Amino acid sequence: MEYIVDKFIRYAKIETTSDPDSEKNPSTEVQFDLAKVLAEELKAMGMTEVEVTDKCYVYASLPANIDKDIPVVGFIAHMDTAPDFSGRNVNPRIVEKYDGGDIALNAKITLSPQDFPDLLDYIGEDIMVTDGNTLLGADDKAGVTAIMSAMEYLLAHPEVKHGKIRVAFTPDEEIGRGADHFAVEKFGAAFAYTVDGGARGELEYESFNAADAIVTIQGKSVHPGSAKNKMINASNVAFEFHNLLPAAERPEHTEGREGFIMLHHIKGGIDQAEIRYIIRDHSAEKFAARKEMIKQAAAFINYKYDGRLNLEIKDSYYNMREKIEPVMWIVDLAKAAIEAEGLVPKIQPIRGGTDGSRLSYMGLPCPNIFAGGHYFHGRYEFLPIKSLEQARDVVLRIIQMLVEKADQ
Repeated sequence: MEYIVDKFIRYAKIETTSDPDSEKNPSTEVQFDLAKVLAEELKAMGMTEVEVTDKCYVYASLPANIDKDIPVVGFIAHMDTAPDFSGRNVNPRIVEKYDGGDIALNAKITLSPQDFPDLLDYIGEDIMVTDGNTLLGADDKAGVTAIMSAMEYLLAHPEVKHGKIRVAFTPDEEIGRGADHFAVEKFGAAFAYTVDGGARGELEYESFNAADAIVTIQGKSVHPGSAKNKMINASNVAFEFHNLLPAAERPEHTEGREGFIMLHHIKGGIDQAEIRYIIRDHSAEKFAARKEMIKQAAAFINYKYDGRLNLEIKDSYYNMREKIEPVMWIVDLAKAAIEAEGLVPKIQPIRGGTDGSRLSYMGLPCPNIFAGGHYFHGRYEFLPIKSLEQARDVVLRIIQMLVEKADQ
């Protein structure tokens, strides 16, 4: 069996960045590079029903090796990395027995516990970090690795009894499209877990409600020498619109169950400007209120500037709690598996979303368990190796506990 760290590094080095501006499925062809590698490895280790679809979804099965009435369980992770930061030429390295000090990622960039205090939770452990030029890709190649390693273990140890297991690896999760072409009925699992969380012990069955907002402003371009009472600078109007939204409710000022409206992208000039926002809240009522707030700001700007603003709001996903609460035993099962591995479960709402957010509404209840990484989507991302190993072990423990449950 391949050492789990070596497996992760191989996957991390394959570029899989998704692209929110692409209309293709998948959004980038490079995601097929990892999909094909995974499919070949799944076949080689002995998995069945291995498939890479034309939309870049990887599916596979591990048949049951015991004659018991055990529900089919699925494990899901996404292959793409976030477009927020470079995922090309990823060069992970291992800091052995971290001593609690600063980590020089390169000659200019330092990963410091003063800025990232979670580092201090891993003193004495081996930690995987970036070279300061790219993200690491633990979101979610750590989840991919944990699932692949768990399947490899089960196939190498047929004495470990289990029911049928389905695995899937999805594209474009980071741009909100990971479930767009997921074949829930074909997948055939009674329930599943995304392995897409952060620190060891995390378990989540609540996510944000999410929407995207696109604000387009049409200005009036006039030479500045004769612009008085004529020019409408679209960029200035964009700033004016943005300042109508409450600064205290941006993500950098919120935590826990607090929602936010985040400026994600802005571009433009005098003649035209565009602003893109993401809107998030765990509460359906507050989520609706945030969307209404943006609509009211747009109405004010349109009143002031004679209808020069266009607003589009599109819901992305909803809080999966509503669909998981009727089958809370699957959360309890994961909690027990985490405890059985000697960890303290950290049950908390996701300040984000997973493929499971949408899959739960598509008929596949899908809580989220940890994959082990920290500070995703940037150069300061790091992954304690022990956390990666424990993510794999929790997957194996869930499978084992399903057998034990069938025996009761």
